[in-house]
Amino acid sequence: MTRVLITGGGGFLGTHVAAALTARGDVELIVSADLRSGQPRLGVIDALLDVTDPDALAPLLRTHRIDTVVHLAAIVNPGHDVDLEYRVDVTGTAHVLAACIETGVRRIVVSSSGAAYGYHRDNPEWIDEDQPLRGNDAFPYSRHKRLVEEMLAEYRESHPALEQVIFRIGTILGPTVQNQITALWDGRRILRISGSDSPFVFVWVDDVAAAMARAAADGPAGIFNIAGDGRMTVTEIARRLGKSTLTIPAGVLAAALRIGRALRLTVHGPEKVPFLRYRPVLANSRLKARFGYTPALTSRQAFEAYLAAHPHVAEHRTA
Repeated sequence: MTRVLITGGGGFLGTHVAAALTARGDVELIVSADLRSGQPRLGVIDALLDVTDPDALAPLLRTHRIDTVVHLAAIVNPGHDVDLEYRVDVTGTAHVLAACIETGVRRIVVSSSGAAYGYHRDNPEWIDEDQPLRGNDAFPYSRHKRLVEEMLAEYRESHPALEQVIFRIGTILGPTVQNQITALWDGRRILRISGSDSPFVFVWVDDVAAAMARAAADGPAGIFNIAGDGRMTVTEIARRLGKSTLTIPAGVLAAALRIGRALRLTVHGPEKVPFLRYRPVLANSRLKARFGYTPALTSRQAFEAYLAAHPHVAEHRTA
């Protein structure tokens, strides 16, 4: 019977992971640790935690005799305060790892991202876990995810007793999701960069939560991409939404974003162009074959589930 603490346990993904853990019969204790207390949940203990405080986590781990940490604490919508994002994502992870070693935690489950691979012209058509993590220094979120994974790799060498399960996650969709990806679908036309298919891999939040619950309880250690089968291009997304595309050359879009940020019309700059243009398309073969979990929804089915929960996004629905 495992005893689990979830950092960021009051957030969107954290609440789903906590629910998935409570549904299992092999989890003795679940502690949801976050900056503020959430709604009371049956079978879940709430605790206050700021991962940027180096001394905050170890006492919690000792008090509750935690043996497994699910580390989800992160900035939900990055791009507004790079210094804060670094303190939470990178420094916060360093604090979590140090506390795990100090208190004898046996396993840590980490939510990474496909962004750690980076957004590059020469990305393979499908990216598996053996591809190098290159990130993008101009895109802080991608850079931070790469730095966190480099830190985790160092801990695997220096502290092999701490088992690691790392999930490099595709674009998560769910009934309440609103982020910089879903914002691309809200307008009358869907932005498309000339000469780029910009394929997306989607995964429904319940699939991510189920995989993480398995990782915390009895799944194998390792590094796994997590995404639904298949992918959807921008053109396919626009067609499904019944909307036209607004096709812009990459250089023109970069210039427009540069000017827009200078005029404080947007927080986004030209570094977002590769983010839209060269998306890493995650292969999930290792997740299914080695970890033993097959997402219930494909990328397309996850998108359909999102539309069912957000019917305003499509001007009209087609079969």
